[in-house]
Amino acid sequence: MKFRHRSKQEDKTQLSMTSMIDIVFLLLVFFVMTFKISAQEGDFNVKMPLQGDGAPTDSTQLPLNLRLKSDGAGQLQEIVLNDNLSFGTDWSKLRGYVLQMVGDEAGPSEDEGPEVVIDLDYDLHYVHVIESITAVTGYRSGDEVVKLIDRIKLAEKRE
Repeated sequence: MKFRHRSKQEDKTQLSMTSMIDIVFLLLVFFVMTFKISAQEGDFNVKMPLQGDGAPTDSTQLPLNLRLKSDGAGQLQEIVLNDNLSFGTDWSKLRGYVLQMVGDEAGPSEDEGPEVVIDLDYDLHYVHVIESITAVTGYRSGDEVVKLIDRIKLAEKRE
């Protein structure tokens, strides 16, 4: 039997951590410098109807009742505001009316201003609901977003 004697140099194996730490710091700096914080899209202040007897009490100046009628196949047939003002299917006319009513100087606040209650047919396509929310909440003027009505509530399901 032969025994090999190891030298002290073979027992000491060292890893060079300097290059690994450099790479970690480079990756950290890269991700910190390229991280962009963007505004959240589609963030609407929508109140869903409550289940049960209690209805929420809101201190609104003028609730606008927006009725979206469907043709049975899910397509928008008519936009009616406060049961007496029809806009056909033209969202720009609705936005113009809301702009005339609310104005675009100060924009809405959390506790003041009108509230829109959206009442829609059960089979209406989702894209029309989003178009209605977009029409009453505001519009884009160049790079600036002009807010109109911030408080939106969906009406309870009809029988």
